[in-house]
Amino acid sequence: MTDQAKRFDAFASGYVSYWAPVLAPAVRTLLDELGPLALEPERILDVGTGTGQLALAALERWPRSTVVGIDVSSGMTAVAEAEAKRVLGRDGAKRFSIRLTPADELPFEDAGFDLAISSFVYQLVERRARALREARRVLRPGGILSYVSWLEDDRAFRPEQVFDDILDDLDIEPRAFDGRPGDIPSVDRAAGELRRAGFADVAAHAGTIEHRFGVDEYVAFLSEFDEESLFDELEAAARERLESTLRDELARLTPDEMTMRFPIVFARGRRSR
Repeated sequence: MTDQAKRFDAFASGYVSYWAPVLAPAVRTLLDELGPLALEPERILDVGTGTGQLALAALERWPRSTVVGIDVSSGMTAVAEAEAKRVLGRDGAKRFSIRLTPADELPFEDAGFDLAISSFVYQLVERRARALREARRVLRPGGILSYVSWLEDDRAFRPEQVFDDILDDLDIEPRAFDGRPGDIPSVDRAAGELRRAGFADVAAHAGTIEHRFGVDEYVAFLSEFDEESLFDELEAAARERLESTLRDELARLTPDEMTMRFPIVFARGRRSR
C-alpha cells in the first residue's frame, strides 16, 4: 500500500460528511457541462472514485449507465460501496463496481468506455501524463475525458492561519503539511497536457471552489476530519483548551474571512480515433 493510499484510508469515514459538501458544486458543474453534448454513455470510468461522490451523481444523471470506479484506497472505496447502497438502493448499486488500481495503470482493455470522469484526483497522480494517456486508451473513439482539479495558488484561508497561530501559542506540535505538488499550474497547461496525451477538441477553463464555514462547522471539520489525528493525540484538557480558543478566535472573523475560495480547472478532451 502506498503512503497516499494509507492517508486516504485514514480519513475516508469523514470525507462524506466534511469534504464532499465542499466539493459538491464543482462536481455538479462538471456533469452539467457535459449536458450540451447530449451524451448517453453506456459505460463510464470514474478515475479516483474515492467515496463515490462523482460516480453516484453520474449514475443518477444517466439511469441506463454503469460506472466502474478506480482508486488506490480501500478505505475510501469501502465508503463508496456503502454510499452506493444508501443512495441507489441495493439493486441500483449493482450499476457501480470498483477496482483497486492506480490511474496510470488501468487494468482495462482498449476502447471499453464511452466516458471518463474525474474529480480532484489528477493533481495527486505522480505520472499524470501517463494517466491521461491511459484514460484515452480505454475510451472508445469519440469518447470523452472530463475532469476537475485544483489550480496552483498561494492564497491563504484565514481560519487555517488562525489555527496554526493557536497551535503555536499553546505550544502544540504544528501540523504536518503533505501539500499537493501536482496542482495544475494553469488552464493552458491543463489543455496542453490533454493535447499531448492525444486528445482532440480540448477545452479548459478556470472556476472557483467557494464554501462559507460556520464556526462550529469549521471546528468539527478540523477535529473530526482534516486534523483528526492531531486532536485525538491531545490530552482531554489540552484538546478542550484548543477547541475553546479556536472557537473564540474564529468568532472574531468576518463571514468573508470564513469563506474558503480556491481556484480550480475544468478540462475536457475527446478521443478522435
